[in-house]
Amino acid sequence: MKTVLQRCAYASVTIDGVVRGRIAQGFLILAGISDEDDETVVRKMAEKISKLRVFEDENGKMNLSILQVGGSVLSISQFTLYADCRKGNRPGFDKAGSPAHAEKLYLYFNEVLRGLGIHTEEGIFGAEMKVELLNDGPVTIILDSDEIIKKK
Repeated sequence: MKTVLQRCAYASVTIDGVVRGRIAQGFLILAGISDEDDETVVRKMAEKISKLRVFEDENGKMNLSILQVGGSVLSISQFTLYADCRKGNRPGFDKAGSPAHAEKLYLYFNEVLRGLGIHTEEGIFGAEMKVELLNDGPVTIILDSDEIIKKK
């Protein structure tokens, strides 16, 4: 699983001219799933995200988690995080998860975030979406499960 987290002052997603999700302070998360991912990987990624201390404390130091600041998540499915641009000029997406597998785990990811106490809004898997945010900082973090979760 790969995610791009953008700390934001606000974010929204619009589908077919209708706002589907909107948050104030928190994370806009672009989430990509591969066929190698499972519920264990997704849960560990959600737990990591919930504990990341990237929000400022009273001294202006990044020392607080999204839970500590009462932030929300806008979660957007993003298979293009698995783009392979090594050959030619058109990216390949062979490493992105199959739609049925990826959608199941994407929805599970959002449920885990909610279960951890994070208000979570979401886009619609596979839809054409317009995403807007005010990046706060800017703070942008890339998390790759291959780098943060030891697989046996």
